[in-house]
Amino acid sequence: MTDQTIFANARLILNDEVLAGSLVVTDGVITDIAQGASVPNGAIDLQGDYLSPGLVELHTDNVERHLEPRPKVSWPFRAAILAHDRELAGAGITTVFDAIRVGSIVSDAGSGYPKYARQMTDEIMGARAAGLLRISHHIHLRAEVCSETLIEELDEFSTEDRIGIVSMMDHTPGQRQFVDISKFETYIRGKRSYSDEQWGAYVEFLYELQARLGTKHEAATVAAAKRLGATLASHDDTTTDQVATSHSYGVRVAEFPTTVAAADACHAQGIATIMGAPNLIRGGSHSGNVAAADLAEMDRLDILSSDYVPAGLLMAAVQLGDIWGNLARGMRTVTAAPALAVDLTDRGTLKIGQRADIIRFAITDGTPVLQETWSAGKRVS
Repeated sequence: MTDQTIFANARLILNDEVLAGSLVVTDGVITDIAQGASVPNGAIDLQGDYLSPGLVELHTDNVERHLEPRPKVSWPFRAAILAHDRELAGAGITTVFDAIRVGSIVSDAGSGYPKYARQMTDEIMGARAAGLLRISHHIHLRAEVCSETLIEELDEFSTEDRIGIVSMMDHTPGQRQFVDISKFETYIRGKRSYSDEQWGAYVEFLYELQARLGTKHEAATVAAAKRLGATLASHDDTTTDQVATSHSYGVRVAEFPTTVAAADACHAQGIATIMGAPNLIRGGSHSGNVAAADLAEMDRLDILSSDYVPAGLLMAAVQLGDIWGNLARGMRTVTAAPALAVDLTDRGTLKIGQRADIIRFAITDGTPVLQETWSAGKRVS
């Protein structure tokens, strides 16, 4: 039996324009789009609300927040995944690349962090196979260069895991995201209790670790992305030399470049630039790096990520639309552009033949209010 839904009297957000019209979904696929405000019998009257492609999120570590809701408080993996899934559906995100750290520090229980990537991936895949997830989940391995176990953890993954993204991270203090070491100290000591002596020892430990294993781990990350058939991403590029290195590795996406110079270099090399929605909404980076709004005004922002606030993704896309005077363009940064960056050609646009991942929202006093979310034609929020 055919399952068909007609959405009428909507403001359809297409790739290049917003127009009044209707959209038909048949068996989870968009089958017709028409212009006009009429409401046929049996159609859902959207009363002028916006109808957009579902949001595509390439980088969120939100699941880790559910795994550790308070410092040193662990939560069951399956419960954390399901809570994360429902939160994203409620934020209008219909496709997510769950960012999972690979590379751990295990030699020092006081300053270390345990491995979890293989178990988490198995849990996500198991929940997906059991039909427990409301939206489309993919895996993004965040390879921490400044760690002890990166290579052995990467070796636990194969092409059967269908890894979508592998990103290179190096959170050694004094460079990239944390050029200002005081920002690194505020960030880490805000989560962990260190005496001044312990803090100094921890920073020195990280310097030694990066000097000893950094080059080896970076090469292993590039090789793993190639072996797994994943999109390779850089993280926190700061200098033009770092962008040149990223380009030589085959990086396609630059997550959160920290300077205008790095963003310019990415643009010149054809590397798509991702900036964080919280950066845009708050008016600046919490680490003191380049503001997303500045890059938007310089035409150096291609994709938005919710990063650590899922509800911020739609809000930031609408804000970008205001900056550019073009809502369709703003929404592309969270729909078509991220889908294209990872070769998901079946979603990200309202177009006949596309997967019916759709959201309905209104805008009140400049703030989007999400009304409903559909994943493959099924209402999930």
